[in-house]
Amino acid sequence: MIFNFMRSKSRFSKLEEVKQTQEGEEIRVRLPKSGEVLGIVEIRLGFGKSRVVCSDGKTRICRVPGALKRRLWVRPDTLVLVKPWDIEGDKKGDILYSYKKNQELWLKRRGYLKNLIEQEEF
Repeated sequence: MIFNFMRSKSRFSKLEEVKQTQEGEEIRVRLPKSGEVLGIVEIRLGFGKSRVVCSDGKTRICRVPGALKRRLWVRPDTLVLVKPWDIEGDKKGDILYSYKKNQELWLKRRGYLKNLIEQEEF
């Protein structure tokens, strides 16, 4: 009995944008969908919650959902993707994704972080 465990070559979803750098390596960046905002973790509050300054100018208390708790680690000054709640969306939200440094630089060069940078320079 022979099993073929080949992966499809088009495994990237529409949410991830794949770019080639000058060195030839690929950078995969998850972009915010509708209803999601970028944010920077200001401080960790404990019990899995953090205070996040979001790109829409609001500060939210955000938590990591249970399905992501073991594999998503956030520290202060980390760029994250936040999904505001339906109820009390101005004050609370969920952290869906944490960006790495090279992804942060790519987003900064493309202009996705303009609102966050302007807010941090007060």
